[in-house]
Amino acid sequence: MRTIIAAVAAVMLAPGWGPTAHASGQGASYSPYAGRTFPERLLWGDTHLHTNMSADASSFGNREIAPRDAYRFARGDTVTAHNGMAVRLSRPLDFLVVADHAEYLGVFPGLRAGDERLLANETGKRWAGLMAEQGSGHSMRILYEWGMSLQENRDLIEDPEFGASVWRQVVDNAERFNEPGRFTALIGYEWTSMPDGDNLHRVVVFGDGADKAARVVPFSSIDSRDPEQLWAYLARYEGETGGQAIAIPHNSNVSGGLMFAPRDLGGAPIDRDYAERRIRWEPLMEVTQYKGDSETHPLNSPADEFANYETWDKVNLGGMRAQTPAMLPYMYARSALGIGLQQEQSLGVNPFKFGMIGSTDAHTGFAAAEENNFWGKSTKSEASAQRWNVALAENTDHPEFTYREYEMAASGYMAVWARDNTREEIFAAMKRKEVYATTGPRIALRFFGGYEFAPGDENSPDIAAAGYAHGVPMGADLEAAPRGKAPVFLVAAARDALSGNLDRIQIVKGWLDADGRTREHVYDVAWSGDRRPERDGKLPAVGTTVDVERATWSNTIGAAELSAVWRDPDFDPRQRAFYYVRVLEIPTPRWTAYDQAYFAVRMPASVPQTTQERAYSSPIWYTP
Repeated sequence: MRTIIAAVAAVMLAPGWGPTAHASGQGASYSPYAGRTFPERLLWGDTHLHTNMSADASSFGNREIAPRDAYRFARGDTVTAHNGMAVRLSRPLDFLVVADHAEYLGVFPGLRAGDERLLANETGKRWAGLMAEQGSGHSMRILYEWGMSLQENRDLIEDPEFGASVWRQVVDNAERFNEPGRFTALIGYEWTSMPDGDNLHRVVVFGDGADKAARVVPFSSIDSRDPEQLWAYLARYEGETGGQAIAIPHNSNVSGGLMFAPRDLGGAPIDRDYAERRIRWEPLMEVTQYKGDSETHPLNSPADEFANYETWDKVNLGGMRAQTPAMLPYMYARSALGIGLQQEQSLGVNPFKFGMIGSTDAHTGFAAAEENNFWGKSTKSEASAQRWNVALAENTDHPEFTYREYEMAASGYMAVWARDNTREEIFAAMKRKEVYATTGPRIALRFFGGYEFAPGDENSPDIAAAGYAHGVPMGADLEAAPRGKAPVFLVAAARDALSGNLDRIQIVKGWLDADGRTREHVYDVAWSGDRRPERDGKLPAVGTTVDVERATWSNTIGAAELSAVWRDPDFDPRQRAFYYVRVLEIPTPRWTAYDQAYFAVRMPASVPQTTQERAYSSPIWYTP
């Protein structure tokens, strides 16, 4: 027996023996998954949610839903809304940023709690009195004064001690609910710049924990409404703490043409230094949310039959001036990506080389983006028979500029390809732009670009392995084209199990022509059924199964999964270009249809009752 044991031991100790060895000696493991480094986890979250700590949310009636409730809801717990109804997500989220406004952060809960520091202030004492009377007119008066103070860069309640203590609460709340591997609570806030009513808001997201984020206080638009000063604050934060932070613009669709203008806030043309700082601090943009969709506009993309999706184009966010066609190219993601190519050709740096995400911007504390689970922009428009007609804010001077609740989109979420559900991994994915947007459904989407993909790769059982092995993922840059080769893209999408089947996958291309003008084209690259493009190149509509009266539909049309390998047929290696994916679902009931059926109300014919939900990938760029 000892002889046998000794012989076995000798074999086990011999060079080349072990669990990673194979017949030809030491080498790679038999397991194809051992040693993988690319991101394989698809995580879902919201980076833009407000609670009662935001002055506007509180003025609109959110008195009860605090950050702790928002985190609990996002994790999948049942929470009671102000109208007494129980609220819960269909599935928990993986991460959340409670992004309350920096301006007057926590002031209204503080006033209700009788904070002596706030009541010692004349404005604070008067606001507390108005709040005690609880009239809607009083709330609007407070909201008006809050908004005007932002316009005038004045802080009506100056108390640095109170501000620092509230920020510590924000950080502590995130720390309490952050559970690496299960749920990530990223620390953040919203910077609320709005010159002359034009929306320049950014959500600031820190990649760190309390040890670094608690060493600063939020930089607000009262400190400065110039984005360049916000970037300087982020630079100071990183320099002083060794941490990381970014800013995410949102609602470019109500920015009055400012968000992606090729000039700074003072009106001077942007230069290389500006471009480098902008893309350094703003690698992402929020392309879809409650206040409309910012992918493109019908006037920017007249040949795109799906361009008019949840469009807000009447007036800027402050309701102070109408938005004109001349402003539109500087307000939407697709045209901004083209302007970025122009700037890169001129300056050598692309300031608008951003990835795309979705978030809610809900002011209820509920990160709910499902059509059948929509809880309104603000607490005053929680589920009710008449909420469809509730005004976001009445514009008595120009009633035609008033936005009503039925014009809100139940949108959206941010999808992240990460290695693990942690702050570090999610923030790294955001920085490298391996993220995408959806209008609510959890559509799984992979998008890779390269030069070696071939027909049949789309049927690979392991799309990700093929994609990373032979190309780059969304958010990345293609290498210069080998002579005689055009970019080839590998794309795959799968429907949300609780939502509609897929209608089609499209690749949107934008490029600069020989004269430096921006061009665009939308290609249908995969679709459901046996449809064929018509003579004009358009693919016939997928049809509809929606029963508006009952707010139902069936997945008897469309496809559960779609994939394709697509080679750019119009590629010119001398032209700068970007490519991104748009995935469309089949038509399904809009949240207004669910309201109409649940509450047995009848809405005007002008209120839309169906929708085609979608996903937008971050782009892949080609540079000659």
